[in-house]
Amino acid sequence: MSEIHETHIEAATPRWVSLAIALLGGVSLIGLGLGWSALSESKSVEQSTQAALKQQNDTLTQRATKDEEQNQQLQSDLKVVTDKLNVTQEDLQKARQQSKIAAANYGKKISGLESNVNTVNTTLATKANTEDVNKLSGDVSGVKTDLDQTKAKLERATGDMGVMSGLIARNHDDVEDLKRRGDRNYYEFTLQKSKTPEKVGPVQMSLNKTDQKKSKYTVTVLADDKSIEKKDKTAGEPVQFYVKGSTHQAPYEVVVFDVGKNQITGYLSTPKSVGGTTAASNGSAQ
Repeated sequence: MSEIHETHIEAATPRWVSLAIALLGGVSLIGLGLGWSALSESKSVEQSTQAALKQQNDTLTQRATKDEEQNQQLQSDLKVVTDKLNVTQEDLQKARQQSKIAAANYGKKISGLESNVNTVNTTLATKANTEDVNKLSGDVSGVKTDLDQTKAKLERATGDMGVMSGLIARNHDDVEDLKRRGDRNYYEFTLQKSKTPEKVGPVQMSLNKTDQKKSKYTVTVLADDKSIEKKDKTAGEPVQFYVKGSTHQAPYEVVVFDVGKNQITGYLSTPKSVGGTTAASNGSAQ
């Protein structure tokens, strides 16, 4: 009886209703699956975000800690620099004060020195006038004494032409003394044995031969287009000759004070009024 009733009921229920119920059940399951998947993915994203935020927060915390340490170090360094700067400024102030004191003392010393210098200058000026007079007097006396001694040292002699010569020099120093007297023109020379004449003052001379043992020599003098040979003359002997225009004046004189193997050394003297500027300039050149 009951089986007949169930069969009747099933027969009474349409098939499409069963299909609709089954379809709705499947859709519900799919929806539940998608919802669960979305929920799981959302939790995963949230966890990843929280992890990233935590890492970022840790990094910021480390940076903040490092910055704080650097800040403390900078503050410590700044304090040290400030302390040193204060000390330096204090020292600088002291140095400035000491410099002002030293400048004032230096100014006082300079003033004192200037006063002393003025006093010394005045004293020296007064003393100098007296000393200059005494020194000048002494110099004049000394020159006079030197001239007297030179005059006594130098000699006069008669030349080879029988004319009394001026003072005769025996060496270079004597020639310098004669030059200072200024009585005549003097031209020193050293002649080598040669056939070619050399210029000596306003004339030309050539050495022909020498005899060192006997202190004798022979020279040829060229003057006024004339050749004058002076043969076998002795050292220290005034060798005299006249040139054009000097006939009525003192003669030219050659004095040799050293006779070597092939050379002689001595000087030529001429009257001041003969030879003029040319003679004087030639003497300077010699």
